[in-house]
Amino acid sequence: MSTLSYARYGKDNVRVYKVTRNDDGTQDVCEMTVCTLLEGDIAESWTKSDNKNIVATDTQKQTVYVMAKLHPVNPPELFASILGDHFLNQYSHIHVAHVTVTVHKWTRMEVDGKPHPHSFLRDGEEKRVVEAVAGRGQGITIKSGVKGLLVLKSTGSQFWGFHRDEYTRLPEVWDRILSTEVEAQWNWRPFHDLDEVKKEVAAFNPAWDEAKKITLETFAKENSPSVQNTMYLMAEQILAAVPRVDNVEYSLPNKHYFEVDLSWFNGLKNTGKDAEVYAPQSDPNGLIQCTVARKGASPKL
Repeated sequence: MSTLSYARYGKDNVRVYKVTRNDDGTQDVCEMTVCTLLEGDIAESWTKSDNKNIVATDTQKQTVYVMAKLHPVNPPELFASILGDHFLNQYSHIHVAHVTVTVHKWTRMEVDGKPHPHSFLRDGEEKRVVEAVAGRGQGITIKSGVKGLLVLKSTGSQFWGFHRDEYTRLPEVWDRILSTEVEAQWNWRPFHDLDEVKKEVAAFNPAWDEAKKITLETFAKENSPSVQNTMYLMAEQILAAVPRVDNVEYSLPNKHYFEVDLSWFNGLKNTGKDAEVYAPQSDPNGLIQCTVARKGASPKL
């Protein structure tokens, strides 16, 4: 005998672009990719081929477009919460709505020394990501974050004093290149309902700006003894800067750059203090992750 223990479904990769035409003649733009996933009284579609409770994924897609027209899409935390709340209110048999919003970067151009009213450029590949989960009678949980933020510094990083045994070949280093692709997320204290999200709406954009600033400045300024310590310092500062955030997660792959020994070519020196030419490595790579929570939360070690 078998039983369906879990099921959800939805629409992924819904591409949305919205332009806001301001009274002063300027325009703002927002481009997003949205994913919606629904849970509820839907099991019979799997077990009995009965689709009466299935809100078609095309319906979910059209709903995203309508909600984007009727409501603000900035900040994305609010838009994701509006979508999740709508699905619960519209369909009594849906109990949980998951909404993920990925914001693609468009930065206003500067032309002739001033911001252009309606022209934009993509000056980085980092993405702002929001996950909102609306549960019937359970409120709304929101996770905000950034991913795809590629950073590098050519010095100011070290790694030594680590455990050594018969399997260890890695040398200790006191000066190395440090590069990573930042993925960071921060979990907000749960919201009772959409109205509470709206009351806190002014906090979301500053929190994202502050988290990115803290990440970049700590990365640049810290003479890092390890990726582990640097990411902990980043998370600590985000918790201090944003009181409503309960915990911060970082995932930092170590993008390695290895020295190239060129001594075979007429004794050319290119190692140690003479190193200038490196070989970027794609894989394998180190991967360091952590969650830093406020004191009193249960550690996951």
